[in-house]
Amino acid sequence: MKLLEKAERIRIYIGEDDKYKGRPLADVIVEQSRKLGLAGATVFRGMSGFGANSRIHTNKILRLSEDMPVVVEIVEHPERLEALLETLDGMLKEGMITKEPVDVIAYRHGGKQKLP
Repeated sequence: MKLLEKAERIRIYIGEDDKYKGRPLADVIVEQSRKLGLAGATVFRGMSGFGANSRIHTNKILRLSEDMPVVVEIVEHPERLEALLETLDGMLKEGMITKEPVDVIAYRHGGKQKLP
């Protein structure tokens, strides 16, 4: 798949403990992105953060939090992201989604065979 030089990046800010139908929400988002044939998705786990409720989540020993911040990031053609954004609307109970234009400089794979 070839990405255009101009694409969009969405970032989905959620908590590590967020679930969708009993499963980790980040995993469900990655799987849904793959089903839709998107270019890829990456999940980042934060060290510290807070959201709309202003409760701080941190990995410091004295304030150990199990619900660490998580960001799922996806870069794709804007029109291909629309189906995922519609799906996400029904999945997210709390969190934030951002969208911004990006310039894709390179998008390559190492020739490894795809998993089924």
